[in-house]
Amino acid sequence: MSSEIHKDGGTTQEEDENLSPTEHPEESDHVLSGPEPSPGLGGQPVRWYDADRTEPYTRITPFQEKHDTSVEFFYKPITLSTLGVALAILAYVATTQDVLEEGRDKRRVGAYAAVAGFLLFGMLQFRDGPFIRPHPAFWRAVLGINLLYELALVFLLFQDLDSARKMMTYLDSSLGKPLPEKSYAENCEFTLTNIWNAIDIFCLAHALGWFGKALILRDYWFCWILSIAFEFAEYSLQHQLANFAECWWDHWLLDVLICNWLGTYVGMKCCQYFEVKAYTWRGLRQTHGFRSKTKRVISQFSPADWTTFQWEGTADFTHYVTVVALLAVFLAAELNPFYLKALLWMEPDHPFVIARLAGVFLCALPAVRELYQYVNNPQKAVRMGQHVWLLLATICTEFLAIAKWSKGQFPEPLPTPVKWGWIIGGSLLVLYPTVHFGIPGARKYLRKHRHHWKTAAKGKGKTQ
Repeated sequence: MSSEIHKDGGTTQEEDENLSPTEHPEESDHVLSGPEPSPGLGGQPVRWYDADRTEPYTRITPFQEKHDTSVEFFYKPITLSTLGVALAILAYVATTQDVLEEGRDKRRVGAYAAVAGFLLFGMLQFRDGPFIRPHPAFWRAVLGINLLYELALVFLLFQDLDSARKMMTYLDSSLGKPLPEKSYAENCEFTLTNIWNAIDIFCLAHALGWFGKALILRDYWFCWILSIAFEFAEYSLQHQLANFAECWWDHWLLDVLICNWLGTYVGMKCCQYFEVKAYTWRGLRQTHGFRSKTKRVISQFSPADWTTFQWEGTADFTHYVTVVALLAVFLAAELNPFYLKALLWMEPDHPFVIARLAGVFLCALPAVRELYQYVNNPQKAVRMGQHVWLLLATICTEFLAIAKWSKGQFPEPLPTPVKWGWIIGGSLLVLYPTVHFGIPGARKYLRKHRHHWKTAAKGKGKTQ
């Protein structure tokens, strides 16, 4: 439950006249619920490229948030001013010899400048996503980073493994060296000493990771399903990656019942807090006192509103397929970094690995929000959002690269129990919708058309 209070208690008559139909929920709902309009406009047919395909949260209206006057300067169109400042900085860096001499590798400086230019364009010209805090430009930059990462993956996809490892050394000269395989299942006696020795910085990483997943999915059941599914995935893939081999108490006590549960619990409590929080947005000019102004500045980094996810995975076949696909992509996103760091010879705490995890977290926040609206409100979101589309492409490209580079790297065959486990699990995923949706749907179809068939048969008999 959330509410948004404008600073003046509403909008003026002039503003109401200037607002588009999509900015009036009551009017747009009335239009959607009314009779369908006749085809064509003024007697002329509507061509496919004349159709209005804009969505409320994807219109290209940079820096336009009428209800947020707290930072008025940053919500005004300043694209030309930004272009002038950016070109001035670019000219200084590119033409000043002292600056160039400081960076010995000119190619790296040029690559950084190209990336910065691309992100600047994205911040100014990309479409807005579903989030507006702390600023829409921030989430456009997140989308730009995701696109750059996807382009880098596409480039690496066309390289062999040795070439990919060599290219990683251009980014960090310490890479390119084989890493020793480490197993966590050497001493599995259930003793306090062994448990204490197993607690390290990765336990905190587990908890923080599941805190983030709770904020993304906003569902207890989904987090529990993913937590258990990941442990089973480690069991089934430990013949390929030695670090997946853990003691039973490490799997189920330290990981699932302590670290994962703690992170999920705190994350869901944050979701509940944001759900019942009253959202009041007043500008700095309307707040008095240093403490109130400081609180308003800090609140700029909290959500503008909050949507509680009710996935209803068993409501119909579409929701079921969406939920299964979402969880499968999430599980793949969890497993991909383990294979990437093993194939590209990166330590678990390498900055590239941490940056990838943080980047996927930021990209998944608006992506899952867009997916939820696309599935549950198709009248408003007529197509899949840009964040979810790009993140899906990124995870799939990672998987393709791993599948290509893994040839010959993991010679041990898939164990028979693991093979049967995957077959049984996949069969259950197919059997459930068949029994729950397919058979009742077939019966309904037969009942609906049985009378028609009988009528047609009687009419045919009379004519004969």
